[in-house]
Amino acid sequence: MWNPIASAPFGPSLQLAVFDQDGVHVLVFPCRKESMGWKNAATGARVEVHPTHWRPWDPEKGDWDPVRNSH
Repeated sequence: MWNPIASAPFGPSLQLAVFDQDGVHVLVFPCRKESMGWKNAATGARVEVHPTHWRPWDPEKGDWDPVRNSH
């Protein structure tokens, strides 16, 4: 289940998505929320995104189908 980005916690690895008029766009790598923005949880690199939704990252399902798993 997707959660609104405003409720994203600091610390754990999360899967991020943008829901827009073209559909769901999901990042295929884990991200972490930090005080200065989002970082790639695996590399530590800053990620320039403006996500609208998040859910816990599941390493077993890192490339989840965003439509099939949207609810």
